Amino acid sequence: MLTKNQVKLIVSLKDKKARQQHGLFVAEGEKAFNDIMGSKLRVKTVYASKEWFSLNKRLVPAETESIELDQNELQKLSRHQTPQDVLMLIEIPKSNLSEIALNNQLTLLLETIQDPGNLGTIIRTANWYGIENIVCSNDCADAYNPKVVDATMGSIARVNIFYGELKDFIEKHPSVPVYGAVLNGRNVYTEKLPSKAFLLIGNEGKGISEELRQKITHPIMIPRIGPAESLNASVATAILCDHFARQQSI
Repeated sequence: MLTKNQVKLIVSLKDKKARQQHGLFVAEGEKAFNDIMGSKLRVKTVYASKEWFSLNKRLVPAETESIELDQNELQKLSRHQTPQDVLMLIEIPKSNLSEIALNNQLTLLLETIQDPGNLGTIIRTANWYGIENIVCSNDCADAYNPKVVDATMGSIARVNIFYGELKDFIEKHPSVPVYGAVLNGRNVYTEKLPSKAFLLIGNEGKGISEELRQKITHPIMIPRIGPAESLNASVATAILCDHFARQQSI
């Protein structure tokens, strides 16, 4: 039985303030369930249809609350016009930037990425290329925004997301080269790229701020062939990640 308080809580989590207050976010759908279960994320409650539970109840851990709902009740909780058969209430993982493990790999630094779709796609891209950590400036979109979660297609469960002051973070790791995507940078196709580095991506409209430009040790760019003035931030990130990955596999 779905209570008014449960509906109120889940619907409220579309807002960042409520997510921060309760330490919870929502993910919907079969793929999200399969990716999140067994990951580092802790699922507090699974809401699903009777039919879904009849096939998948064994996959829900004993410590996770299971609540069976009909389609009308699922519709009340879903932000989609056609509700999914399963919806999860998940604890936002606690992340401490001072405890980040850089390892010998690429780390993405995102400055003021504001579009939830872009952030979600970047998280999904990072997961594809085996990038474990993304550090976002404090004014980036919230990684647990439902639109971001949807766009990650489950990758939110496999990438560590941190928020903090990027300038301070870079200064705490002076030995790590900082590659920045700028229009007047060196051709990424011809650059020798290391396995361990920071890749800095700027805001969709303004690019990288002057303060962080000064921290770039290796300015790079994607050569333009056509007349377009710029690339979408998530597309540019994917192209650059691909070139870092290519050099490590040669």
